Amino acid sequence: MGASRDEEAPAETPIVILLDTHVLVWFRQGSERMGKRARRRIDAALREGVLAVSAFSFWEVAMLARAGRLGLRVTVDEFRTATLGAGVLEVPVDGAIVVLSTRLSGMHGDPADRIIIASAIAQGAILATADENMLAMRGGPACLDATS
Repeated sequence: MGASRDEEAPAETPIVILLDTHVLVWFRQGSERMGKRARRRIDAALREGVLAVSAFSFWEVAMLARAGRLGLRVTVDEFRTATLGAGVLEVPVDGAIVVLSTRLSGMHGDPADRIIIASAIAQGAILATADENMLAMRGGPACLDATS
């Protein structure tokens, strides 16, 4: 039986936006590298409670900081705590995501990129990235160009 006109239609569920690691860093540091359109969409997702990051991105941030390729004003633990405290959701990496990451075609072998893409696919999320390979990937998640 169909819904009567008096019944309120269900609200549309907002789509999750999952941040690639570099976009997470740009977002948290207020970088000008992020485009205005992307910033508006990401800010809106945060307000709606649908902004996410793969737990693996914190591993990547830690490795970059350890190698001296990323300067943080705080420890990685503090960076993670502040990120989650600001309302960003953490997507855990489970076996299904790991297996899915091995099935991505047309993608280079970087395990961090593969895990992040698989996390976005598993969540049905839009992936916010500036990585040209990810933006051009066929069969991957919908993407938001973080420089737009």
